[in-house]
Amino acid sequence: MNIDTNTKTTEALQQFEKTVHHYLKELDNFTIEELLWQPGEGEWSLGQMIQHLIQSALYMQLRNVDQCLEGNGEAADTIAEMTGDGKAMFAEGSFPPVRVHVPPSPQYTPVQPESKEQLIRGLNTVVDRMRETLPKLEHAPLHSTVPHPRLGPFNATEWYLLIEMHYRHHLLQLDRLKKAIGASVQ
Repeated sequence: MNIDTNTKTTEALQQFEKTVHHYLKELDNFTIEELLWQPGEGEWSLGQMIQHLIQSALYMQLRNVDQCLEGNGEAADTIAEMTGDGKAMFAEGSFPPVRVHVPPSPQYTPVQPESKEQLIRGLNTVVDRMRETLPKLEHAPLHSTVPHPRLGPFNATEWYLLIEMHYRHHLLQLDRLKKAIGASVQ
């Protein structure tokens, strides 16, 4: 890993920790009933959104980082390259500020949280895993990749950076849900 990439991943971890701290502070403002409230049929509650962040980081993104680190990813030259959307996202350092709506499904729709404490524990677990993973990226093989379903193959460092961008992207949804929750209690 070169110095620029090392700096980028260290900065990503610092930004990630700030973003998670923001989510944790926001959780203090809501009752469990408000965290479970859904603004409409097929729309996620705030609790489901946070469950999505936790689950996608732990069970997809960090798992893919580990797979790349172990050299169990596919060789980059044998599969397609990152898509134009993926390249643009990494060039900008963020997801585009557009709402992504995926139809409800048992595979994708997160379950409602059991408690606020479950969400707090989950967010803290992801922070711990991100901290543990950062030093491992220094020796990450660039040729070992795992494909993203829409954006093409990512190596370990790209998957790691994606986690921070994903959490930051969902701040837009957090703001929408806060306004909707506020309007529902008036």
